[in-house]
Amino acid sequence: MAEKKEDLFNAYTEESIRSLDWKEHIRLRPGMYIGKLGDGSSPDDGIYVLIKEVIDNCIDEHMMGFGRQIDIRITEHGVTVRDYGRGIPLGKVVDVVSKINTGAKYDSKAFQKSVGLNGVGTKAVNALSAQFKVQSNREGKTKIAEFERGTLVKEHKETKTTEPNGTLVTFIPDSQIFKNFRYVPEFLEDQIWNYCYLNAGLIINFNGKKYVSKNGLLDLLQRKVNEEEIRYPIIHLKGDDIEVTITHENQYGEEYYSFVNGQHTTQGGTHLAAFREAYVKTVREFYKKDYDVADIRASIVAAVAVRVQEPVFESQTKTKLGSQYVSEGGPSMKSFVLDFLSKELDNYLHKNPSVAEALKKRIEQSERERKELSGIKKLANERAKKANLHNRKLRDCRVHCNDEAEGKNKEEMQAKKLETTIFITEGDSASGSITKSRNVETQAVFSLRGKPLNCFGLKKKIVYENEEFNLLQHALNIEDGLEGLRYNNIVLATDADVDGMHIRLLMLTFFLQFFPELVKNGHLYILETPLFRVRNKKRTLYCYSEEEKQAAIRTLGGKPEITRFKGLGEISPEEFGGFIGENIRLDPVILRKETAIPKLLEYYMGKNTQERQGFIIDNLRVEKDEVAESSEAGVAEPEEAVLED
Repeated sequence: MAEKKEDLFNAYTEESIRSLDWKEHIRLRPGMYIGKLGDGSSPDDGIYVLIKEVIDNCIDEHMMGFGRQIDIRITEHGVTVRDYGRGIPLGKVVDVVSKINTGAKYDSKAFQKSVGLNGVGTKAVNALSAQFKVQSNREGKTKIAEFERGTLVKEHKETKTTEPNGTLVTFIPDSQIFKNFRYVPEFLEDQIWNYCYLNAGLIINFNGKKYVSKNGLLDLLQRKVNEEEIRYPIIHLKGDDIEVTITHENQYGEEYYSFVNGQHTTQGGTHLAAFREAYVKTVREFYKKDYDVADIRASIVAAVAVRVQEPVFESQTKTKLGSQYVSEGGPSMKSFVLDFLSKELDNYLHKNPSVAEALKKRIEQSERERKELSGIKKLANERAKKANLHNRKLRDCRVHCNDEAEGKNKEEMQAKKLETTIFITEGDSASGSITKSRNVETQAVFSLRGKPLNCFGLKKKIVYENEEFNLLQHALNIEDGLEGLRYNNIVLATDADVDGMHIRLLMLTFFLQFFPELVKNGHLYILETPLFRVRNKKRTLYCYSEEEKQAAIRTLGGKPEITRFKGLGEISPEEFGGFIGENIRLDPVILRKETAIPKLLEYYMGKNTQERQGFIIDNLRVEKDEVAESSEAGVAEPEEAVLED
């Protein structure tokens, strides 16, 4: 031990100290600048942050009164964004995208209440792009600069142009950093719509389609809720530097969409905390009754947007606001939101007695449900403690989504928090493989005994009465909402057979019925694992579909050995490590606007309806796998019934 310590001491010399230039540091520690890398299966993956950083600059121009339109084109690998703002001053085109801490956001006269403040955004995009091009059009002149991985390769001379003022940015994310990435259309569309909702009247042309919002956050909430399920018409309140929309559904939990200066703060922050507190205080004062906090906020769906001067975010990705004040010398965030709600919401409820009555009924319904649950909750929570959660069901990780990120490694910690994942597996063999191959820093495993209960149509007390559901609820820490969520990614890891699909459906039912906000906020995924292994003596290829298997056979030539994986337990821990590491494939569970959760669950998980029986009969086919060819032996797979989606 002493020798090892001495070796480490001697290895730490002047040569150990390195000074990285800006692009080297960004490429070496991308998580500090764009959060987690990811492959695009999560809405907070880095490839979407790159797009956001470029669009944010366009939005800042729009907010300053320059440019009512933004043109965006996103193909399989490339992104082009064009605004019609003032255009970057031509003499600084190169510096603005390649010199750290260079930009106009430090000048409060040029930019007020903007998103970007640190002069980092487009530099990070530049450094993390295989190709990056910026063009500025300003007062009849234009200038172009081209980069590769942050290095300037061509700086064009200024020339004359008839193009209107504005900035054009084109980039291709670097595949060396973003491995096997893809853009999920729904995530891109949500991103575009959010910009429109927060900037009513702004026109965004995205891939040939026009996006525009006339009513701001009212349009946002109308898109997020199902009109048949809300208890009263959406309340829409606007003031100086604040906008709020509120309604209640019949679902469990709380659902919030929060924004600062046009930035979607997915992890909330001081403004959302102030809203939640102010809402409770205002409602209590209006009804002159000391309702429980949980009853007032149960089933709420709300959006809140504020404008803040020089906002302080908890990380470069700007997902959580840390500002305590609206502006220097101005009111605190808490008093600003409270003053607004205590006046505007109170006025609204007085003017709309039918809404006030519907809200009161919803609160009192929650109160009755909470009291029904109180006894069983206490017993269930005591049982959960006795169950010794850590040993019995959960193999935990070291970092959690709700950990505080502080100190000099704050940005790295923030990136790790985004990577926190819990795999929900079936049986000991599958969980054993994942447990042995996982990253213990950020990946946890929760093992199911077998098929969980079909909870469709059951009340929330079943979450406490059913030991497995109760333990899972405790592992995720979602009993009182998403604020304490311990894992950013909840991944269903089941076998790709009939039983595995059934377990997947049962777990989806559990989350959609009792914790729909988890799904709506993009936390739930399905793990994709390979169906086939195709190999010869020199090379092994893993295939996720029949098409990939045929391509692998052609690539390897001859008669390679083919293995069909029927269950996760058949994949060795050594192999599994490659499927849940940086090349992990996840399918996000996405709820579209037109999806009505009760109807969806009734169709798939209710009693056998004629519609579902017809669907199964029409889509059932019997497929026979090809005989698996092997250099040693061929094994014929059995016939299998497959339900086509």
